[in-house]
Amino acid sequence: MTRDEAWDALDAPWDLVVVGGGITGAGVFAQAAAAGYRCLLLEQRDFAWGTSSRSGKLVHGGLRYIAQGQIRTSFHSVREREDMLRRYAGLVTPLEFVIPMPRRGGCVMKGGLAVLLAMYDRMAGRPSRKFRRGEELSAHVPGLAGLERGAWSFLDGTTDDARLVLRVLAEGRALGGTALNYVSVARVLRDGEGRVAGVAAVDVVTGRSREIQARAVVNATGAWADGLRCGQGGKPRLRPLRGSHLVLPFHRLPLDRAVALRSPADGRNLYILPWEGRILLGTTDLDHPASLSVEPAIAPEEGLYLLEAANAFFPQANLVPGDVLSTIAGVRPVIGTGKKDPSRESRDEALWVDDGLVTIAGGKLTTFRRMARRALDLAVRDLGAPGQPPVAGSPVDPDAVDLPARLAGRFGPDAPAVLAGALPGGLETIEDTRFLWAELDWAVRHEQVVHLDDLLLRRTRVGLLLPDGGASLLPALGPRVRPALGWDEARWDLEAIRYNDLWRRFYSPALLADGKSLTRGAR
Repeated sequence: MTRDEAWDALDAPWDLVVVGGGITGAGVFAQAAAAGYRCLLLEQRDFAWGTSSRSGKLVHGGLRYIAQGQIRTSFHSVREREDMLRRYAGLVTPLEFVIPMPRRGGCVMKGGLAVLLAMYDRMAGRPSRKFRRGEELSAHVPGLAGLERGAWSFLDGTTDDARLVLRVLAEGRALGGTALNYVSVARVLRDGEGRVAGVAAVDVVTGRSREIQARAVVNATGAWADGLRCGQGGKPRLRPLRGSHLVLPFHRLPLDRAVALRSPADGRNLYILPWEGRILLGTTDLDHPASLSVEPAIAPEEGLYLLEAANAFFPQANLVPGDVLSTIAGVRPVIGTGKKDPSRESRDEALWVDDGLVTIAGGKLTTFRRMARRALDLAVRDLGAPGQPPVAGSPVDPDAVDLPARLAGRFGPDAPAVLAGALPGGLETIEDTRFLWAELDWAVRHEQVVHLDDLLLRRTRVGLLLPDGGASLLPALGPRVRPALGWDEARWDLEAIRYNDLWRRFYSPALLADGKSLTRGAR
């Protein structure tokens, strides 16, 4: 269904409304639909617009959580990581991490990491750790200082976080659920006895409003969760933390595996990893006092902090702000406990029930399925059996249909249709990215694209991977997508202006202008 058709079909009462279209909400939505409940998901902006398109792209167990004593968090994360590597193969892929030994205290660190990694592997049920000598790594991490002291390596995973959300939403839709973006929930409805009875919703695109009847409501709005909770009398519980990243051209740090770093400024754990044919450098962890209604952006000092850490480990790279392709900033919904250091706050999830409204917040991308199960169990405990029988999914077998593993992972059972529906030139990649024009063709017809940034920053990630947000694509892109989106030339021109302005204000490397103290040495 189109957005308009879906909006017009909202009259019948629902078993469950999920508020929030990030990875947690998508997980609740898909699991509810699989269980047979009539489920509706509403997202106030675009799917994955918030934290779930701005994460560190890692599917990991959180080795540092063990060191911090958060054993339960790491255990659940490792087990969920293993499940995701199997369930979403091709979209969630293994990633080897390297931890170089420092000049001072290297022997102690080597022994300590041996213990932590042994626990990590035991949680996963398979070994991956190995101590590597410098000569084994020099070809994979060229320019890394201190390789003569060796390094521990182990396996975690990486993903395209926004596509993971879209893949999970597609699973829920295939099982009978309905999901709508750009629909804001103004308030939770109550019946005469004060029980949850649905939500009052507003279509942000058209301004239409309506009351939607439902027997249960799950608040999975991430960093925005306190807004809906406090409207029901709940107390604020979240500590919004900003995490920022830099996207760099691959040739500036040609790595085929990730490197774990310690910031020379404050000792925080950072990382550099290969992602979508580029290099991702992150992440910061700062309190974010700004309004959540405004798109987050990296602060100049964050960019300088990340570049200086990378240069400390890769001194020959001489990275400067001018090397950066794009910046990414997201706000994490961390449960606040008052710790002075934001990085010490627990990444465990929490659930609250405020007069029947179930809220799920905190947690990690890796544990989204576990979080969704917990929230769904709590939301439906008084609903009884679902109104329709559960429906089994139909995972795609890439070997059976001769599909690239990447495409099968990104689109699941829809992957053959993505190829079949490609326009001329659809099997070619978009400039030097790994994205096919066919993926873009599919998105504009089937994935509720409302604005140009939906297409270039979330349905595909080319706006993060190409210079100037992919502005060079726009002349060819307009004629290709306008017919499917129903946009005339005037609408296209407005969308192009809007996109370029948004990218400049929130994703551009020009945001790092105050990082001029970094100077490029001789190449």
